[in-house]
Amino acid sequence: MNRRTFIKSSAIVLLSGGFTINLKQSLAATVSIGPLLDPWTGAHAGTPRFDLVKKSDFKSELLKGMDLKRAEINAITSQTASPTFENTMAALEDSGRPLTNASRVFSVYTSTMNDKEMQAIETEMTPLMAKFEDEVVQNNKLFERIKAVYDLRELSETANLNAEQKRVAEVYYKTFTRQGAGLDEKKKARLRKINEKLANLFTSFQHNQLADEEKYTLVLENEGDLDGLSDDLRAAAAAQAEAHGLKGKWILTNTRSSMEPFLVFSTRRDLREKGWHLWTHRGDNNDANDNKKNISEILRLRSERAHILGFPTHAHWAVDDSMAKTPDAAMKLMLRVWKAAVSRVNLEVKDMQAIADKENAKITIAPWDYRYYAEKVRLAKYDLDQNEVKEYLQLDKMREGMFWAARQVYGLDMVKVDGLTVAHPDVTVYEVLRDGKQIGLWYFDPYAREGKKSGAWMSEYRTQEKFRIPVTPIVSNNCNCIKGKPGEPVLISWDDATTLFHEFGHALHGLQSNVNYPSLAGTNTKRDFVEFPSQVNERWLLTNEVLKKFALHYKTGKPIPEELVAKIKNSKTFNQGFRTAEYLASALYDMKIHLAATADETIDAGNFEKATMNEIGCPKEIVMRHRPTAFAHIFADDGYSSGYYAYIWADTMSADAAEAFIEAGSFYDRKTCDRFADTIFCVGNSVAPDIAFRNFRGRDVDTNALMRDRGFPLS
Repeated sequence: MNRRTFIKSSAIVLLSGGFTINLKQSLAATVSIGPLLDPWTGAHAGTPRFDLVKKSDFKSELLKGMDLKRAEINAITSQTASPTFENTMAALEDSGRPLTNASRVFSVYTSTMNDKEMQAIETEMTPLMAKFEDEVVQNNKLFERIKAVYDLRELSETANLNAEQKRVAEVYYKTFTRQGAGLDEKKKARLRKINEKLANLFTSFQHNQLADEEKYTLVLENEGDLDGLSDDLRAAAAAQAEAHGLKGKWILTNTRSSMEPFLVFSTRRDLREKGWHLWTHRGDNNDANDNKKNISEILRLRSERAHILGFPTHAHWAVDDSMAKTPDAAMKLMLRVWKAAVSRVNLEVKDMQAIADKENAKITIAPWDYRYYAEKVRLAKYDLDQNEVKEYLQLDKMREGMFWAARQVYGLDMVKVDGLTVAHPDVTVYEVLRDGKQIGLWYFDPYAREGKKSGAWMSEYRTQEKFRIPVTPIVSNNCNCIKGKPGEPVLISWDDATTLFHEFGHALHGLQSNVNYPSLAGTNTKRDFVEFPSQVNERWLLTNEVLKKFALHYKTGKPIPEELVAKIKNSKTFNQGFRTAEYLASALYDMKIHLAATADETIDAGNFEKATMNEIGCPKEIVMRHRPTAFAHIFADDGYSSGYYAYIWADTMSADAAEAFIEAGSFYDRKTCDRFADTIFCVGNSVAPDIAFRNFRGRDVDTNALMRDRGFPLS
């Protein structure tokens, strides 16, 4: 899931009347407005004009966008009329549209087209954007008006505030206070310095990670180095080598989508170890791209900021605005699951070691062996070969399967649109229809390339709203599938297919939003709730209806055999010890290091990692899913910092929600599907997340559902 700052998520991108007279005045006073700031016009309620984007324009256009929003904020705070929802909150919702246009296109380029030129622009602009956000939040007159409207909530009869308007007031007030709006000037000044420094450090962290992903690759010299690899992985490695000027060799790039399948299937233990070290040491090579110093300074600054804001640690500040509320609550859940996960890992390692011993491998299972021998155990226990499964998982067919499920579950039709401009030729665009009426657009960017950050995510070009006029959302999904030979189908793993459905779940969350105010729309929810709808959406991949129609063999076109589907389902909880433990190792590290960090102490990220893994009893065969120096979730911005636990917290809800469909007899049960859409996908943050879940399930979450879902014993 993408990570966004407050200003980006609370502003939207289509000019729509209302409180706009001051914007028109400021536009008239501006010498020239470029395409990055222009309102999006044309078909489909307007779309971004990527064909007009010039990288050299980003700085000037972003600065102009800030000036325009600055003028709008001044117009709000200069009013003589008493604060009302309309002249303050609604006006704020209506402000900053040109800036949001520019910043969201800027985000597309920094996440998917981040070459050296863009990195230089990002390095310069990120602290300036952070400084502007502080300027807005620390505007005393603006905060006074926000607080005045917030206080009117208790007088809703005379103030005439409906439930959604009260929710908007609550969100704005809490957001501003959490960012220091009520502090004295000395503390505000220090916060500005801290946030500016953090913005620089976050950008440096991202650039260092990207540099190591592009710099350190695994070069395979001869056919023997390819032993165990599937034809499609060989072809992808050959294509990468040719792109790097090494035709006749093979290259594994230093990203999860490339390195992980190599670790699963390569029979060459020496090369697995080499590839594993490259992958797990991104940002940790004691060179110009090393991230350890960045991490230490980020931790120190976050701790100082938390104290200024009145919290004992950054972790307390971060979790305060979540469903968990306290670090203790998050830790309690994680440690409960951790105990069961480690117990399962010990059994998994025992099974793997037995196979290695039987083969007379004369090894002790190490981290670079885990995936490889897990596959051997899977084959022995379940007669399930992931390479065989992969032959039925064509990227295009899986995309069609996602579309089909969205039609059955939510009544959505996805229709490809030609003629719209995109940031890169790999991107395709789809119109999203319900009952023949467009409700949004979906952009799909599936392939890895240089300058694109690793992983998979959803982002938003335009947020849904209807408080002035109806505005339809535009969302995108991005992943890093590896291209093979031109014209041949792209085969993906079962994990990649699951990720595809997961990220599409985020997209569906944004697309089906049906609220009035953009600050409450779509995925603008609590961090430990936002993963819940997308985790449930993964479940439709495993339904017979999707597999029979879309899991088609890439050569014969025949559907996946029922016996192979049965093996997949029977092995559903296989390797859950590893999957859960490597994730929780990262989540526990995240929480513990932010609880331990202080403003006057330097923490060495590597030493803390070793101490933490020893303290929690992490099995030696496993390392953190994201080792610190490449842990972008928590060190590339504030988004998931002290919040990586959110995935397990949300999965307590998704496991419970899945049982609702099972109880109804089908994941396509009409009443359950409609209730899920109405109570979860459509409401955004207009309803508190605990209440939204209760509205769907009829009760609070049963955390034992998570243990049942993962095949762990209840405790």
